[in-house]
Amino acid sequence: MDPSSAGAGGNSLVSSGTDAQKRRVCYFYDPELGNYYYGQGHAMKPHRVRMTHALLAHYGLLGRMQVLRPLPARDRDLCRFHSDDYVAFLRTVTPETQFHQISSLRRFNVGEDCPVFDGLYSYCQTYAGASVGGAVKLNHGTHDIAINWSGGLHHAKKSEASGFCYVNDIVLAILELLKLHERVLYIDIDIHHGDGVEEAFYTTNRVMTVSFHKFGEYFPGTGDIRDIGYSEGKYYCLNVPLDDGIDDDSYQSIFKPIIGKVMEMFRPGAVVLQCGADSLSGDRLGCFNLSGKGHAECVKYMRSFNVPLLLLGGGGYTIRNVSRCWCYETGVALGQELDEKLPFNEYYGYFAPEYSLYVASSNMENKNTRKKLEEIKCEILDNLSKLQHAPSVQFEERIPETKLPEPDEDQEDPDERHDPDYDMVLDDHKPLEHSARRSLIQNIRVKREFTETETKDQHGKRLTTEHTGPEPMAEDLGSSKQAPEFTTVSSVQELQSIQAILDVETLV
Repeated sequence: MDPSSAGAGGNSLVSSGTDAQKRRVCYFYDPELGNYYYGQGHAMKPHRVRMTHALLAHYGLLGRMQVLRPLPARDRDLCRFHSDDYVAFLRTVTPETQFHQISSLRRFNVGEDCPVFDGLYSYCQTYAGASVGGAVKLNHGTHDIAINWSGGLHHAKKSEASGFCYVNDIVLAILELLKLHERVLYIDIDIHHGDGVEEAFYTTNRVMTVSFHKFGEYFPGTGDIRDIGYSEGKYYCLNVPLDDGIDDDSYQSIFKPIIGKVMEMFRPGAVVLQCGADSLSGDRLGCFNLSGKGHAECVKYMRSFNVPLLLLGGGGYTIRNVSRCWCYETGVALGQELDEKLPFNEYYGYFAPEYSLYVASSNMENKNTRKKLEEIKCEILDNLSKLQHAPSVQFEERIPETKLPEPDEDQEDPDERHDPDYDMVLDDHKPLEHSARRSLIQNIRVKREFTETETKDQHGKRLTTEHTGPEPMAEDLGSSKQAPEFTTVSSVQELQSIQAILDVETLV
């Protein structure tokens, strides 16, 4: 469906582009993100971002976009939305000190779902800095699309962690976009309701939030179609409640008409699309039945409007599906057709037995009837019709002063120039620094649990797939030519030795 046929046209919008039309794309990635570890058995695995990056490298996509290592968000950056005391708590709490901060843990909802883990604050700074950095790039007009697959943590509140989310990078990025744009549109295709973002902008008409999500007895339990915003924000909050098993055709039958009308009525200066991959078929925590292509159709549709677009990650807990989905969607952003057959990579064995880029849907029952979807669509469109015109504000357009470092253009090879792992190579002949040891131990834990959880089928049975080539590694690939060499641990004794050193240093 062309956007114009969905009521998405209008003189305020640049005419829709074709998929083949090139876009200037920047991509934020920090190799350290793959080392953060929520804990044994936890569903959230930041390592999925490293898997995605490896696929991007082997498909040769890194050289087609500007790859940037994000600047960590500072305290004052986070406090643009979050409360000072909450940020101070995140900065100071550690796995060792948390037992002396029980009241604060309860107050800020940090615990089981949102555990304290080693490097928690650095993790938050990194993924938040990447999303804000993407917004800065869009504001400066140097890029049409910015990507941060480590972001999209939409449940975090002003003074509370929630749903595996600590810092709401989406809200921070939207606040950055509002420095330049009168209106910003937020779209959420995660299976869970984007409650944190909705709550932040519930009373304003400068941000419209649209969430497509599973509704009912399902986390976080919010997102009723009757929740439409308040005060000046009335009708600028749209919730699309869906049921189990929704497939590609059903999803697009409601996504495109609603978003097309939103683009016509709201006329955003920029769009933020949260691409939570837990809405894919077969997700460990999800119950939708979208294929990878069906999920990516939302990205393709938003790309066609030629409006500055920030693509973020989000949920997604069957990580071999998540990485394939986000790789495919990066290709969509770039206007690149990717081969269905996965290129050989360090995670190749985990994509057995299909070794396909495409995540397939299943034969699960679709509980979303045509009649029900039509009723939902009509109610949403009726609410949109109550918007007389796009809101205007007294606004002096100017380019914000926020700046980001530029890549080293002296290197001619794009794979080398954009390689964010240049400082990750460890020398076997030099003693490991404290942080390097810690990263190494975290990486071993990640690899161990990744192997245990990702080699089982949906019934919990272990898969015994044989494949040729070297055993998949848990390290990152920074270049499409070859993976960098990393220090590895050859024995349990060596790991115990390193852990003992870390314990001593922690005590000191």
